[in-house]
Amino acid sequence: MRMNTLLVRVVKRCALALAASLFFAATAMAAEVKVMISGGLSAAYEELGRDFERDTGHKLATVRGPSMGATPQAIPNRIDRGEPVDVVIMVGDALTGLVQRGKVEKRVDIARSSIAMAVRKGDAKPDISSVDALKRALLEAKSVAYSDSASGVYIENELLPRLGIAEQMKGKARMIPAEPVGQVVARGDAQLGFQQLSELKPIPGLEIVGFLPEGAQKVTIFSAGVSTGSKEPAAAKALLDYLARPQSKAVIEKTGLEPL
Repeated sequence: MRMNTLLVRVVKRCALALAASLFFAATAMAAEVKVMISGGLSAAYEELGRDFERDTGHKLATVRGPSMGATPQAIPNRIDRGEPVDVVIMVGDALTGLVQRGKVEKRVDIARSSIAMAVRKGDAKPDISSVDALKRALLEAKSVAYSDSASGVYIENELLPRLGIAEQMKGKARMIPAEPVGQVVARGDAQLGFQQLSELKPIPGLEIVGFLPEGAQKVTIFSAGVSTGSKEPAAAKALLDYLARPQSKAVIEKTGLEPL
């Protein structure tokens, strides 16, 4: 009997020692992943990031900024200043530029995103069901806001000239640097706001009018990549795999994106 009791104690001690060693090994393997992300995938990333931390033990240290533009917050400008980063999540075209410059590798396409229009909650929703209707809505609007990232660059440099109203829109249409367009519309500083649907949806005080119509729409791919200077490449790759896994699609869809 005493022999059995002694054996049980030895087994328990071994089990406790094994559990402790596994715990400390897991803690030692846990990494802090530095992430730079633009607005389009931010809502999905907030939820998926929490799940990733819970499931892997890694921690995410996140900074946000536009995919392009001249502001200091723009992701390419942050990287060029030497800010440390492991994972970059942004508009695919801009990420391609970073890949070509040797700043990012191991790209994964995450989701497709379309441009939508919003008004302040309670305001009238103009008809934008066709290109002609969109053109009328723009001309009749008192003020229009769009982002300084991919969607806004497209609207200012391509859409307005193609509609033949670039001159008429001068003075009442403006690009918003380093701030969500939805916030500008919600506080009444612009009548119409244009941005990716996933960036408009989280803003309180807005009503989504709808997507730009066929013939005016531009679909953007949001992608992720691992920095070539990453200090935690294995954990960074794990985050990319987590965002792109089939189980993440439902979260991506509910934020207004189309999973890839």
